[in-house]
Amino acid sequence: MSGRHWDRWTGGKLSVTDADSITGSYLQSVRAVILTPSSGFLGLVLLLLLGGCSKEATTAEVSGAILVDGRPAETGAIGFFPVDGQSPTSGAAIKDGRYTAQVPFGKTKVEIRVPKVVGEKKLYDTPDSPVKPILEESLPEKYNEESELEIDVQPGTNSHDFDLKSE
Repeated sequence: MSGRHWDRWTGGKLSVTDADSITGSYLQSVRAVILTPSSGFLGLVLLLLLGGCSKEATTAEVSGAILVDGRPAETGAIGFFPVDGQSPTSGAAIKDGRYTAQVPFGKTKVEIRVPKVVGEKKLYDTPDSPVKPILEESLPEKYNEESELEIDVQPGTNSHDFDLKSE
């Protein structure tokens, strides 16, 4: 595996913006600006944008199974990268051998990552330190860095299973 670590692909950490962190007073001040008569056209435009104008769907649900050497992958990640380079990328977690993602229509390259534990590292230099697992990619590059996998996403629900070999 040439020392490829799982953290390199995930960036080591995932961060999530907490929607609850927006305070009520902030939302009230936004509403006040939008709804004042002096804001006129700008307020109307903002209301339409925030109101969720209906658009034609550009993505479809893609789901399926990920098998490695005939067994469901316990955990991992799947990424979808448009071949045309014009659509946004997307991805999903793999859990218990299954994934579900919203993917833009069209041909897309698929990258699949399934980590394996190759050791552990102490978090602190103390005898009672907790440890974290050291992860490496378990799949060959032809399924991720140099992916040969491609699907064509159509409107509606799409099912794509992947039966991969670790060697």
